Amino acid sequence: MSKDHALSSAPKLVPGDRVAILSPSFAAPGFAPGVHEQAMRRLITATGLVPVEYATTRRLGATPEDRAADINAAFGDPTIRAILATIGGDDQITVIPHLDAGLAAADPKIFLGYSDNTNLLNWLWSLGIVGYYGGSTQVHLGPGPRIDDVHLASLRAALFTGGELEIVEPGESEDFGPDWLLPRALTEFGEREPTEQWTWAGPEREVDGRTWGGCVEVVDQLAMADRLPSLKDLEGTILILESSEEVPPAVWVKRWVRSLGERGILAAVVGVIVARPPVSSREVVPPSEERARLRAAQRDAVISEVTRYNAEAVVCVGVPFGHTRPQWIVPYGGRIRLDGRAKAITASYN
Repeated sequence: MSKDHALSSAPKLVPGDRVAILSPSFAAPGFAPGVHEQAMRRLITATGLVPVEYATTRRLGATPEDRAADINAAFGDPTIRAILATIGGDDQITVIPHLDAGLAAADPKIFLGYSDNTNLLNWLWSLGIVGYYGGSTQVHLGPGPRIDDVHLASLRAALFTGGELEIVEPGESEDFGPDWLLPRALTEFGEREPTEQWTWAGPEREVDGRTWGGCVEVVDQLAMADRLPSLKDLEGTILILESSEEVPPAVWVKRWVRSLGERGILAAVVGVIVARPPVSSREVVPPSEERARLRAAQRDAVISEVTRYNAEAVVCVGVPFGHTRPQWIVPYGGRIRLDGRAKAITASYN
């Protein structure tokens, strides 16, 4: 990474701090308020933080300008110490032009989000502010009987304790949970299945770097909008990639990753971490053998393209930091150590 593009972390929180609960993309709390309200109760109980909603947090169909105004207001309020996205969506790219970089730079705050929030994380990265990839109050705090252990551990590390955590496999995974409008969404997880071991590729060596990347469909949008970092600033980073609940086929993922290679990004990074992909939805649930085949197809597609452009990159595929649950929250712009020899991943939350 270029010395001219140093990244710094916002101060950690203490119980009693106020945190903004925002919907920079889709206002899921307005669609399923019961899940949202349980998420807020759990957030208070688990962290002692004070959630603060804004005008568009529950407003379905809010304009990009209005959503940006809430983000700017949160960054401009010195009593707000972190921002948590309720969920992703598909049009956050239209919000970014309305954001005030001066407000964020003057008072950096911890930001947590994933999926379409790749837009905001990349924007903060461009300003030299570390964020966290993962976390959705509507997906990971509100539904089900409890907050998953690995999610809560990484949430606390991101917000409070800092330090290092080894990212480990929780051993089970679901692609989606119960319909939020059904009462059982508040008490039951989705159909979970045992997970397979992560796949490692590349040399058996240890690499360490700051992370950049996100949802591969959104990275594609960033490229077309000319909002990607420079190759100089990406030199020596760890690329994190994951695919969305829209379940793109392996051939699409291969094309996106190949395009990153053609742009020079794959050659610039020292490591690549790819999330376990969702391969089913409420509408279509393939048999277990087919789900395994679809995951393997995406795994093989990514590894083949990364190694084509950078045979020295350490690669790990299957890490649960994306659209499946349980979900780890991982640093975005913070450091991750990828050990191809010990087959271990360690994330810094400092």
